[in-house]
Amino acid sequence: MSRRKLRPEERELWQKVAHSTTPLPQSLRRKVETPKPVVRSKPDPEPMDLPKAFGIGTKATLPHGQITTPQPAPRSKPVMDKKTFGKMRRGKLIPEAKMDLHGMTLDQAHTALTRFILTSHTRGFRLVLVITGKGQRDDPHDPMPRQRGVLKRQVPMWLRMAPLNSAVLEVSEAHLRHGGGGAYYVYLRRTARS
Repeated sequence: MSRRKLRPEERELWQKVAHSTTPLPQSLRRKVETPKPVVRSKPDPEPMDLPKAFGIGTKATLPHGQITTPQPAPRSKPVMDKKTFGKMRRGKLIPEAKMDLHGMTLDQAHTALTRFILTSHTRGFRLVLVITGKGQRDDPHDPMPRQRGVLKRQVPMWLRMAPLNSAVLEVSEAHLRHGGGGAYYVYLRRTARS
């Protein structure tokens, strides 16, 4: 706001307004206090530890047989050959099998993906391609924004959960020549030889 000088007619108008007002009663006036400086004698207390039942990586037991949502099985960071991983990310490795999940519901896709990965692992395949698609485009006339690509978000989670995590070594977004953001490379573990 500029601090220009008031013209005579503006000053006269202001004087009229100022003389026509009455001050607020003392009980309604706001008391303005200067904030007192905060002096801390002790450091902040340490955050409380979570109860043992709710620790990270442990299962919580629920009373009366309530159902819990499935949690991904814990696994250590996979050790994959850097050279092979680099070739896979650059699209130099050719997938031995591929699965297209377009047009499937979540239930259908989960069942088909489980069957495909376990069958591919049993056959001794090392690299397979799972095509999820990027999801439907946003409808500009839709009053509620919706998230795109339900399968694109769910497939990597499914691959890291039991029973598929025992067969999967690495999951990575595919190279453009194999589908880019709408597909995943799934690098499978070696099968146990008997």
